[in-house]
Amino acid sequence: MDYIEIKGYKSINSTKVEFAPINILIGANGAGKSNFLSFFEFLNRLYNQNLTEYVALAGGEEKMLHKGSKNTASIYSKIKFGKNGYSFEIEKGESSFIFVSEGLWYDNNPYYNNPTDIASYSNEARIKVYSMARAEYIRKYLNSFQKYHFHDTGRNSPFNKLSHIDNDIYFLYEKGDNLAAFLFNIQQKDRLVYNRIVNTVQSIAPYFSDFYLQPNNEGFIRLQWQDKFTSNVYGVTDLSDGTIRFIALATLFLQPNLPTTIIIDEPELGLHPFAISKLAGMIQSAASRDTQVIAATQSADLVNHFEAKDIITVDQKKGESSFNRLDDADLSQWLDEYNIGDLWQKNIIQGGQPS
Repeated sequence: MDYIEIKGYKSINSTKVEFAPINILIGANGAGKSNFLSFFEFLNRLYNQNLTEYVALAGGEEKMLHKGSKNTASIYSKIKFGKNGYSFEIEKGESSFIFVSEGLWYDNNPYYNNPTDIASYSNEARIKVYSMARAEYIRKYLNSFQKYHFHDTGRNSPFNKLSHIDNDIYFLYEKGDNLAAFLFNIQQKDRLVYNRIVNTVQSIAPYFSDFYLQPNNEGFIRLQWQDKFTSNVYGVTDLSDGTIRFIALATLFLQPNLPTTIIIDEPELGLHPFAISKLAGMIQSAASRDTQVIAATQSADLVNHFEAKDIITVDQKKGESSFNRLDDADLSQWLDEYNIGDLWQKNIIQGGQPS
C-alpha cells in the first residue's frame, strides 16, 4: 500500500496515512491506534460482503460513524497500491449502511473512467464479484487485510482448538485458531522454515524441544509439544501466556509464504524483553521480504529496535485522532545518545504522549 485515506470512522474524522515497509503506531490509551487497525478488519468484512453482519455485531452504524450520525453522514476511504486504488463511501440507511460510491482507480489509463464507479446502492460491496480485470489486482490486497491479535491464551483459547490438516492450512487465522494445522503443513512441506520456527521458539524458551504434531484419524490436530527433559507430551495450557503468543508470532512472521500485509495489535503483550527483541527482528525480516507490517504498541522496548521513520505517533484531541510519522532529521540531535523508545518515555518526541 502507498497510502490510505479514512474519513468519518470512529475517532478518525479525516486522515491520510502514507505507508512504509514498517509502520509502528505509538500513542496513549484511547488515542485511536486500535480504531485505525480495526479499519482493516472493517475492510476485510466489506470485501467479503459481510459488512452488515459485522457492523450489527459491533454495535451498529452509530458506533462506526465519527461522533455518530448527528455529526457524520458517511464513511469514506481510498486505498492506493501502485497504479491501482480502491475507494468507497457508505451512508447510513434505514437498517444498514448503503454504498453510494465504490471506485476502482487506475493511474494514467485513458481508456477507463478514473475511478470506475461500480456501486449499486446496495448494503454490500461489489468488488469481490466484479469482473473487470483491474478488480482482480485490487482483490488480492483487500483479501489480505486481516488484523491479528493473539491475546486470548486461556484454557478455551483459539490456540487450544482442533484444526484440520487439509482445510485449515492456507493462511494463519487472525486469532490463531488453526495454528496446529498451519504448523503441521509447514513441517511437511518446508522443513527448513519449520526448523527456523522451532529454533526461534527455543531461543526464548530453552526447555522447549519440538512441537508434537499428530493428526487423528479424521485429520484433526491439536497443538502439543515436548520439552528437552522428559518424553511427556504437553498441551497449550502447559505453556506460559507469553510463550504461546511468541509461538504464534514466530509462525506468523517466519512462514514461507508471507501475506502482502501483516496487521497486528500489541504483539509485545506478555513477552520478556529478550522475546521483544526477537519479535522486532522478525518484523524487520518480514519487511525485507516485501511484506508491509502495521502494528500498534505500548512498548518502549519494542520501539527501541526501530528507526524514527518507522514510527507513527497517534494523538486524540477533542475526540479526533491524528497520525504523524516521525522524521530522523527532526530527532538527529538526540539519536546519537538515545533510542526512539527512550525519547518517547522522556516526552522528547512530539506526539504519541498521554495528554
